[in-house]
Amino acid sequence: MQLSMKTIVITGGNTGLGYECAKTLAQTEKNAHIVLACRNTKKGEEAAFAMKKETGHTNITAMELDLSSLESVRTFAKKFSTSPLPPLYALVCNAGVQFVDKAHVSKDGFEETFAVNHLGHFLLINLLVDKMVDHGRIVFVSSGTHDPLKKSGMPEPVYEDAMLLAYSSKEVAAKDVSFTGRRLYTTSKLCNIYCTYELADRINLLTNKQITVNAFDPGLMPETGLARSWSPFLRFVSRYILGMLILVHPQVNTTAKSGRRLAALVTSPQFEDSTGKYYEGVKEIPSSVMSYNLVNRKNLWNVSVELTKLKASESILLTD
Repeated sequence: MQLSMKTIVITGGNTGLGYECAKTLAQTEKNAHIVLACRNTKKGEEAAFAMKKETGHTNITAMELDLSSLESVRTFAKKFSTSPLPPLYALVCNAGVQFVDKAHVSKDGFEETFAVNHLGHFLLINLLVDKMVDHGRIVFVSSGTHDPLKKSGMPEPVYEDAMLLAYSSKEVAAKDVSFTGRRLYTTSKLCNIYCTYELADRINLLTNKQITVNAFDPGLMPETGLARSWSPFLRFVSRYILGMLILVHPQVNTTAKSGRRLAALVTSPQFEDSTGKYYEGVKEIPSSVMSYNLVNRKNLWNVSVELTKLKASESILLTD
């Protein structure tokens, strides 16, 4: 491989926003090897084949990564670290779930929204950050729904303690699943921003690496599979009725448009020195008032270390 080659890992890169981001990178970054990290290997390989055909970019690989399983995250990190792929340049933490049908529990016994949207990505980054090149980038796909002032129609996030979020499945099952499921989603998107700010500080204080960490709000995208656990009627409303808002509302976007913006955060020189920031598309804006709560941020980090059983020997972002 050429020395100028670099690897970009995109979680959930086989569909929706992740696919559109990867496709843009395949079209614009000829020296990038793109890894579609997805739960379903077959779908990942099909997506990689389609993307190669569509873009003419041949350096696209699908790798299995189930973010609901900490064992799977560790297996992915080990396989990636021992693979002949070019040096790791960027991690795009895009994969996410939202459940409104019933309580979902991860393979490790955690509430699955928290496990996939936050905990799996937390472990993945910690295991791979020392493999990243200088001037690398980490981007979390968050959401404007984390901010109550946005009036998104989603329940506002509630953060008390990360341990409560991790083991909230019984609470979900005992209440209005649709409401609590959506609240767990908005809270997980708040966790993405807490993690963004904490990682940016730790990389700056504990390492000599120049790696940026930012959070991205793609806007409402009716085309994504995020509504797959909704009822058939609500899925229809999401895809077709809300889809019409793409024509008139600035924060309702196609996956293609948001994918191009996400790709820009990953590679554009415009964002080379930006870290610890929150972007609505490619515009830097303040995140919610709650997202600057340092106590919550530290709690999330410390509990995540405990839940993943992460050791100082595994991550350059931990202190003894």
